[in-house]
Amino acid sequence: MALRSVLDADVAGKKVLVRVDCNVELDERRDVKEKYKVEAARKTVEYLLSKGAKVALATHLGRPDGKRDDAFSVRHIADDVERILARSVRFVDECVGEKVSKALGELSANELLLLENVRFSSGDESNDADFARALAEPFDLFVNDAFSVCHRDQASVTGVTKFLPSCAGIHLVEEVKQLTDVRERPARPAVAIVGGAKIETKLPIIRMFEEKYDRVLVGGKVACEAQDESISFSEKVMLPEDYAPERQDIGRNTLLKFREEILKAKTVVWNGPLGKFENPEYAAGTRMTLESIIESGAFSVIGGGETIIALEEAGVFQKISFVSTGGGAMLEFLSGDPLPGLLALEG
Repeated sequence: MALRSVLDADVAGKKVLVRVDCNVELDERRDVKEKYKVEAARKTVEYLLSKGAKVALATHLGRPDGKRDDAFSVRHIADDVERILARSVRFVDECVGEKVSKALGELSANELLLLENVRFSSGDESNDADFARALAEPFDLFVNDAFSVCHRDQASVTGVTKFLPSCAGIHLVEEVKQLTDVRERPARPAVAIVGGAKIETKLPIIRMFEEKYDRVLVGGKVACEAQDESISFSEKVMLPEDYAPERQDIGRNTLLKFREEILKAKTVVWNGPLGKFENPEYAAGTRMTLESIIESGAFSVIGGGETIIALEEAGVFQKISFVSTGGGAMLEFLSGDPLPGLLALEG
């Protein structure tokens, strides 16, 4: 799919609204755990600033259900965003209206605006045209660099494109390219690893990989649910033959068989942890699977919020070929479903 790229847009001196994904998990000190999702916007931000653009970042955080709730205020992560992007960040406690316009006018060179949670308005998730128009009003251009929300038909993703010239950010373009390649042109043997929870959301991607890949390794709660529901698969799909206590992780025999398949692979795609990895007692499946992927030397694509956290904790980002910011968006894209946020940027 061909997307309009920010690299081909007239951005010099423009006021630019950039949709990013700072919907991140916070630790007990309310520091950002998923730094990569914030870091993903760096190339686009740097490019725009180098052209003299005034840049405002729009994101959601948590599930405030269309109501202003300080627990979900973006101000809590402003310092982290500033530190991760290595730019001075000015927080604005609104995402539309006069405060945004005024802050844009006062913005100094190389400084960023970080707007308040777009989901403090119910108009974002409902894709209300009036809210989308208000969001767009102070700006000259819209750039979407948040692949992880592209499966949402929402005001800050698709609605705003009806009121502003719009294009894809640098990371978004790269994300689509990499995921298209592993979906359509994987080097073989190709192995997919699917973990996490909710068999109803993971079954379509398992079926896609079952058709296109050589092996599909299924763990986590997804595997438990598939076995409990007696879902049948072809011999390409490997479900666990043993588990850790209370099925909180895959067992040793399963881990060794998964490892054997991974080490033969030329392409590995992984979404979702294979156990309750945040508990060290049940982290072996996820940890050793990651070690096997790195050891294999395969072209590797890994995505999903919890999987990214596992990567960050292991400190091995640089050993993975490409890390997707998407969880649900990655699954839907790989399944072949059209993503509204991408359709709005085609051309």
